Amino acid sequence: MSDRVQIDVADGVAHVRLNRPDKMNALDGAMFAAIAEAGETVKADRSIRAVVLSGEGRAFCSGLDFGSFQAMAEGPKADDGDTASMGAIGETGDRITHLGQQVAHVWQEVPVPVIAAIHGVALGGGIQIALGADIRIIAPDARMSVLEVKWGLVPDMTGTWMLRRLVGLDVAKELTFTGRMVEGEEAVRIGLATRVATDPLAEAKALAAEIAGKSPDAVRAAKRLLNQSGLVPIEQQFADERREIGALIGSPNQVEAVMSGFEKRDPSFTDPS
Repeated sequence: MSDRVQIDVADGVAHVRLNRPDKMNALDGAMFAAIAEAGETVKADRSIRAVVLSGEGRAFCSGLDFGSFQAMAEGPKADDGDTASMGAIGETGDRITHLGQQVAHVWQEVPVPVIAAIHGVALGGGIQIALGADIRIIAPDARMSVLEVKWGLVPDMTGTWMLRRLVGLDVAKELTFTGRMVEGEEAVRIGLATRVATDPLAEAKALAAEIAGKSPDAVRAAKRLLNQSGLVPIEQQFADERREIGALIGSPNQVEAVMSGFEKRDPSFTDPS
């Protein structure tokens, strides 16, 4: 694992920290590769029941590193001696995403809830990574922007997909066409963020701990159902609800949820195999 992203796991909660504070966690080739790798690491760990995603230093993520604009123009070549070049960002491999999109989309692929703690700024690629989380807790003075239009670009890290789902088509267009800054309270009001907190990281950790205390089978099933809602025919959604609830009823973790409630004790759940 690159030191660009740090992962700490305790009590079923993974804390994933973007760790390039001297550059406000700006995105270069090495950062793209490290974030995607962190997402894959979290996906593979069955002991993880919730994820907190945050940025070290003064910001969540300030977007694309200015030096990377020139790297993109020059095409593939080594990036600071690290494992990824800017030319590799456009490679899809066997995914539906290229690497640049994967750093945002991977958090939707993680089977457990991902909570982003946003402070400072989340700009351009940074806001798109935050939108990939399931829940966003934002500081009152934090600023978010779909900034690509300022550089003559469009949001291409799944932002056009997630924005419309979260804020509606007209608001998504206004934010994308203008690149204007949105702060904490407005971000919540229009749907970019879930709630405001003076200490978003502490709030995110507390929420993750609460979720980690619930049945992991039920939480994973709920994320699967909610993520596909509106994307599949209604008859499939209802059939999948029946399938998921059928698998849960009478399962060991479901029984434990009921019994611990009746017995007024903390539940002891087993991790999915």
